[in-house]
Amino acid sequence: MTRTLILIRHTKSDWGDAGLSDHDRPLNGRGQLSAPRIGHWLARTGHTPDMAMISSARRTQETWAGIAGQLENPPDPIISHGLYNAAPADLLTAIRSAEDARTLAIVAHNPGIGSLAWSLCAMPPDHPKFGLYPTGATLVLSFRGAWAEVAPGRGRVLDFVVPRELPDPG
Repeated sequence: MTRTLILIRHTKSDWGDAGLSDHDRPLNGRGQLSAPRIGHWLARTGHTPDMAMISSARRTQETWAGIAGQLENPPDPIISHGLYNAAPADLLTAIRSAEDARTLAIVAHNPGIGSLAWSLCAMPPDHPKFGLYPTGATLVLSFRGAWAEVAPGRGRVLDFVVPRELPDPG
């Protein structure tokens, strides 16, 4: 069976309130506009997840809400504190636990999500922003076999996009 993995870095967050913890930072205006662009793009390209694992941080949950609002039947997110600022190995452990999903979306943070994206690609996408994995960066990979078999260097890149390249869905 072929599995599809969607790795999404949260969109742009707001640094305006120094009193908020990193975990509680919301999206800024640009981030609020970018998340629906990603969702619209996922829907339009047919990369619709049937499972979504989201970091417990406010900005990742707001990113998922913006994405999910553009999907016809978005899955209820699985919110995980373990994905908050997770290392690539921790993200990979979460992916390997997915079991029943055919298409899994992960919304998390750099540097973990960008490092994981790079390591999973058999051949990285030819995109000038891929190495930076900027806010909102979204990589879609294909894997053969079970989620438990996902390993570095085994993912085939289907798509990669950053929100600035996408039109406004409205």
